[in-house]
Amino acid sequence: MLVIRGGALGDFILTMPVLSALRQAFPETHIEVLAYPRFGELAVASGLADACRALESRGLAGFFARKGDLDRFWSEYFAGFNVILSYLYDPDLFFQTNIARVSKAQLLIGPHRPDESREEHATQQLLRPLEKLAIFDAEPSPLIPGARFRAMLGSEEAPDARRVVIHPGSGSESKNWPEVRWRELLERWSRAGEWQVDVVGGEVEGDRLERLARGLANVRVLRNAPLVELAARISGAQLFVGHDSGVSHLAAATGVPGLVLWGPTHEPTWRPRSDRFVSLRHTNGLGGLTTDVVEARVRELMDS
Repeated sequence: MLVIRGGALGDFILTMPVLSALRQAFPETHIEVLAYPRFGELAVASGLADACRALESRGLAGFFARKGDLDRFWSEYFAGFNVILSYLYDPDLFFQTNIARVSKAQLLIGPHRPDESREEHATQQLLRPLEKLAIFDAEPSPLIPGARFRAMLGSEEAPDARRVVIHPGSGSESKNWPEVRWRELLERWSRAGEWQVDVVGGEVEGDRLERLARGLANVRVLRNAPLVELAARISGAQLFVGHDSGVSHLAAATGVPGLVLWGPTHEPTWRPRSDRFVSLRHTNGLGGLTTDVVEARVRELMDS
């Protein structure tokens, strides 16, 4: 079986229940993912996929063109599967048509982007194509084995340490709590000296992580960590705090308690799928959330 998934980190995390359901229903079946490798490695490390190939491979270009010139290697690759489940954006059906040219696999098509008008969580919509394989009522929450990842990496940090992981960014500034508020919050925590704080992020945050952590005791930056390492680090914390982002979905999947400062996104569709995550929002948008309110909610969660 092959599962094909493009999109950002959050899209991949929310598709992991599909892999879990396939693994549970067909435990002896070889399952691969065709995705961006840094995302696909999460599925392989979690034991949900046996291998991952790179979606951005040059040889795949012909499959996205009308009557494309199809690469021999990839043609033989697709021909080797009995079931192919694609979540790619394919409005003209070029990919679907070209796959049928080279493979006799049962081709299932899932939504590349969930429909927010359905008032149904993204994971439920992404799981629906599996009904054609007689898979119903699959677990809809993404699950990442944080303890397993920590063991793989030889992490020495105790999971119950008073440590908070924050991700002060996202794919859009409209989803972000103002940077000045994050800095004020970190300054308070640094002065109090109660907790170790990890500030995590990647290229999209620019210099924000360093600006927020500059000169503060007990605050350290983790930038561009491989996702298995990031998941391990987050899973060993006492609390995660972030925005509507792929990193928040990653954190929720590890089972750590979390607080999401929620912005304009449609929450019923996109909220992290975890009973241990709570959202905090304001009727006037993220700018209406004061530092006092956020700090109070964090303290409640840390002490609960």
